[in-house]
Amino acid sequence: MVQKIALRASVAILALAGLALLALLVLGLTRAITSSASAASAESGTEAAATIATKNPVAPVPETASADLPQAVESPKSSPLPLAGSSPFTVKRVLQIDEPFVHGFYKWDDEGVPDGPIIITVDLKAESISVFRGGYEIGAAAILYGADEKPTPTGVFPITQKSKDHVSNLYHTPMPYMLRMTNDGISIHGSDVEYGYATHGCIGVPTPFAELLFQQVKLGDRVIVTDGKMLNVGQTIVAG
Repeated sequence: MVQKIALRASVAILALAGLALLALLVLGLTRAITSSASAASAESGTEAAATIATKNPVAPVPETASADLPQAVESPKSSPLPLAGSSPFTVKRVLQIDEPFVHGFYKWDDEGVPDGPIIITVDLKAESISVFRGGYEIGAAAILYGADEKPTPTGVFPITQKSKDHVSNLYHTPMPYMLRMTNDGISIHGSDVEYGYATHGCIGVPTPFAELLFQQVKLGDRVIVTDGKMLNVGQTIVAG
């Protein structure tokens, strides 16, 4: 009887020892798995950080010497405007015209007028052209200008070509004393200036007037075409 009790106690002790050993094995395995997972997570985070750093590199900020810094720019000093009458582009004289200013009429008077820059003004509304030399009006005439479907452009145009006996390439008509203003053929030239007629955009002037103008103008002289702007003595001729 005593032997049976001792045997049962031994078996119970062995079972408890086995359970304790199993618990230790499970605990060790759990710690190993947790440690591996933490290491893998840390490694993954490092790789992710490295990837982000590669995709968004931060450029080093260079040291900037004081000489490379933007310097203050001194504002340009404005020059006083010329007084009326002191500039060659100010109207100093307007021709006295007593005759009716009708189609075909022109007047030219450059006697006593000093040499100076030539500027031509054309006002489409007034159907007139004026020629200024050094600010003095030396010529004026009634004009023809472009019809509605072929309007004369407004603006500032330099004379780019002179041709005494020019013939239109498009319309095959004479354009005596032609002064070209644009590349597409707009020009000042001699014409039969009669009431009710129009041009294909050119400025037609009486042929004798065109000859006098042709003698005065040089390449580069400017033509100012407006639509309703008249000039009086003392006003500045705006030419670009």
